[in-house]
Amino acid sequence: MVIELRKKSQITLPKEIVKKLNLEVGDKFEVSIENGSIKLEPVAIYPKEYISKIVEEIQVLREENKIGYDKFDNVDDLIKTLKGK
Repeated sequence: MVIELRKKSQITLPKEIVKKLNLEVGDKFEVSIENGSIKLEPVAIYPKEYISKIVEEIQVLREENKIGYDKFDNVDDLIKTLKGK
C-alpha cells in the first residue's frame, strides 16, 4: 500500500487499516522510528489521577490475592493473572 506525504507533513491512513484496527477520529498515536521505518502505535491517554487510582486498585487486588510483582507486557496479561486464568 502506498500513501503520500501531504502539506504540513500529513498522511491519510487507508480506510481498510482504520477499519481493521477499529480506529476513530481523535485517536492518538505514538510515532517512532524503528530500523529505518516509521512506526505508528495507537495509544490511550488518561489523566494522572485516573492512573493513580488504577495503581491503588491493582495493589489491593495483589494483596488480596497474594500475587507477586511480576512485570507484564500488556494489560490483558495483567488482568488474566489477577483473575487467576
